[in-house]
Amino acid sequence: MQELEWDEGRGMWLAAGTALVEEVLGHPALRVRPVAEPVPPALAGGSAAEVFGALVRMNDGERHAAPKLALQRALAVFAAAPAGGASGAQLRARAVAGRLLAEGRPIGAWAFEAPVSTVASLLGFADAQLPAVARWMAGFVACLSPLSNAAQIGQAHAASLRLLAAMRELVQAAPEGSLAEGVAQEGAAAGWRDDHAILANLVGLLSQTYEATAGLLGNALVALQHGADRSDAAQLVAQVMQTDPPIVNTRRFAAERCTVGGVTVEAGQAILVMLGAAQRGFGHGRHACPGQQLALQIAAGCIEALGSKPLPQLTWTYRASANARIPEFHQ
Repeated sequence: MQELEWDEGRGMWLAAGTALVEEVLGHPALRVRPVAEPVPPALAGGSAAEVFGALVRMNDGERHAAPKLALQRALAVFAAAPAGGASGAQLRARAVAGRLLAEGRPIGAWAFEAPVSTVASLLGFADAQLPAVARWMAGFVACLSPLSNAAQIGQAHAASLRLLAAMRELVQAAPEGSLAEGVAQEGAAAGWRDDHAILANLVGLLSQTYEATAGLLGNALVALQHGADRSDAAQLVAQVMQTDPPIVNTRRFAAERCTVGGVTVEAGQAILVMLGAAQRGFGHGRHACPGQQLALQIAAGCIEALGSKPLPQLTWTYRASANARIPEFHQ
């Protein structure tokens, strides 16, 4: 059994290997946030902090269970696909991504805008609203990194206010059959009655799409630049998820003294969980990403939107991040 290793430079434990990663992610004493710091101090006092504090993926226990169940059930509707066919999410991604390409979006901007615009469209936003939602989301995600500066955090607070207002208006008159309607209905059925938390988690769904799904699409584009076959977009994306996932690390924090991977972890200590090396890019256990199938299908639909035309020659660098591997393209 592999043991945790202490990294003196980082001041935290390291968890690598599939079995150990799964143990850490499933351990009841390990939380997604430090007990004394549910929201990063840099966000304190602004709207982005209120969104962050309500996110399902940033909470544990009962506060986490009902919202996650509601999201899982609502997302499953759009991820369902007929035998041998494409899901509603994949078809929507193909249409939205294709329209953005027809409008002349550079590949670098398209890789970020197409996935988040697809999810916004599934939520029920009208086509004319999608550019604004994508722009606000670009501003909001800047606050989610520990590398964010004061200007980015200020921008994120302003963007979160616009996103919450747009979500509130959308949920109050959600189009029939939309993802927003589905989340509201499933939330009520699961006993999730916190209106602000529902709005915040719809914003959170878009933020995960803007980063993780855009990263998955971007890494698929990198694979295409290296000669990967795009005749089966779903297979390409699934392979990239295994070999070059967009989320490579996450962290867990000990709420109490516990034993993990054969060693004693003291209360308050952190564990860096190497998801990519363990091929667990969507997480595992109670905090596994509820939208993993949706992400795969959206990325596949975007690849299909490229058609058979040769891609331009791309160069790229990776976005500065402690946890993600997200390419930014330059033509």
